[in-house]
Amino acid sequence: MDFEEAGLSVVGKKFKDASAFYLDVLEMQRSDLRRWLKKARAIQWDYKNLIRRKGRLERLT
Repeated sequence: MDFEEAGLSVVGKKFKDASAFYLDVLEMQRSDLRRWLKKARAIQWDYKNLIRRKGRLERLT
């Protein structure tokens, strides 16, 4: 798994995405949310060249 986060569930296999679902705002953990947002800023995927690579996503460094 690309996200390596127990609290995130990967919905699709085609795109690099993950989700967390809550029924109440009190279920959310502030520390989890901060960590996920920090990773989201740091980890970027090269969607620009997706067609050229025939659907294969590569992580930007």
